[in-house]
Amino acid sequence: MRRALTFLFVVAAAVVLTAQQVSKVGGGGNRIDIVTPTAPELAAFGPHDIGVRTITVTDKDRPDILNIKQGGPMVRYDRSLTLEIWYPASLAPGQKPGGEYRVITRDPAVMATLHGKAVRDAAVRLRQGSGETGSYPLVVISHGYPGNRFLMSHIGENLASKGFVAVSIDHKDSTYDDQKSFGSTLYNRPFDQLFVLNEIERLSKTASHFLNGVVDASRTGIIGYSMGGYGVVNVIGGGYSDASATFSNAPPNKLLAERGASNPAYQQARDPRIKAAIAIGPWGMQGGFWDADGLKGIHTPVMFVAGSADDVSGYDRGTRAIYQAAVNADRYLLTFINANHNAAAPIAAPGEVLANNAYSHYADAVWDTTRMNNIFNHFATAFFSVHLAGEQDKQAYLDLVPHGKDAVWAVDRDGKQQPSHTYWKGFKRATAVGLILEHATPAR
Repeated sequence: MRRALTFLFVVAAAVVLTAQQVSKVGGGGNRIDIVTPTAPELAAFGPHDIGVRTITVTDKDRPDILNIKQGGPMVRYDRSLTLEIWYPASLAPGQKPGGEYRVITRDPAVMATLHGKAVRDAAVRLRQGSGETGSYPLVVISHGYPGNRFLMSHIGENLASKGFVAVSIDHKDSTYDDQKSFGSTLYNRPFDQLFVLNEIERLSKTASHFLNGVVDASRTGIIGYSMGGYGVVNVIGGGYSDASATFSNAPPNKLLAERGASNPAYQQARDPRIKAAIAIGPWGMQGGFWDADGLKGIHTPVMFVAGSADDVSGYDRGTRAIYQAAVNADRYLLTFINANHNAAAPIAAPGEVLANNAYSHYADAVWDTTRMNNIFNHFATAFFSVHLAGEQDKQAYLDLVPHGKDAVWAVDRDGKQQPSHTYWKGFKRATAVGLILEHATPAR
């Protein structure tokens, strides 16, 4: 018995030690740029150095949801949004890649320092010379409720290294330190996403701005997680149900009907600049914000991402149901088997929150977060490379045996693939287990 107790004490001490050292060992010093040895091929960073800048944009005269009363007059205000912008950079002689971000965590009283590859305020690398012409595709990134612009910073840096400009939004009334009534998020999320797209296009045509000539907004992708995914579904054509406008937590005066499926003006307002979208655990289907008829309005190529055990947005009655009902879109569903709502999107929990309840906001009980980030970055790279950059060779990374466990690894000792080899392209042996990638084409 004494020997058994001694063994348990040693194990417990080891667990405590691991928790204390996770920011140095497991978490890599709160790094958002870790690519593990088991990561799929396209998770690797691309050829470009990365710059990052922070700007604020203001949408003037937006409906002020928090101050509009049921049956009362419209109240408007100027809505300001802070953006983090990652882009391909040209570093000065002697300037080394890398930098840090001071961020507010899920516990607003706790600040964390994240580390990545981006250099603050680095010069933009223009796409000129060496056979390159034109500007970079744009990807807009939208966090959950609550969240902030750093929650998916791993994909922001990763895409910038591959020739995209990635813009992540701090959604007012929906951040860790500015969380307000849910009705504001329900109304503002799609408007924020579209406004940021418009602003980035405007700035790309402003001679004095660092984005001048850098962004091609006609080739835009959008990524949304949870409430960000809710916004994405609506932005790409999934009009809200009529019933949702009068739900108890909806904004007053049936304002959601502006972007409802039955509103002819909404049906005509789809933005042709958005060429592809990714919705991670999009919230709302299980709550009745969409129905099958409304989701038929989606025609944009879209990838849905979810954990099969998602108990926030739902899976069978949530993300998977949206995927199945979007019958007029070319669409994918990437499923992390047994993952919950935090599948793929959040960065690994910063070491500063390991000792409090904020840890669960970032982590999953089954899957390692960094591994999920790597897998997501791989598929996001393939998807956006095809639809925004015209790199059709990346389609092979999406044409897969649906169930990773059913894929066959048949490679000889010299590394040559045999005729029976059907393993997921870019994945190392045995690393596709636990994943499903389904694909459906538009209805005819």
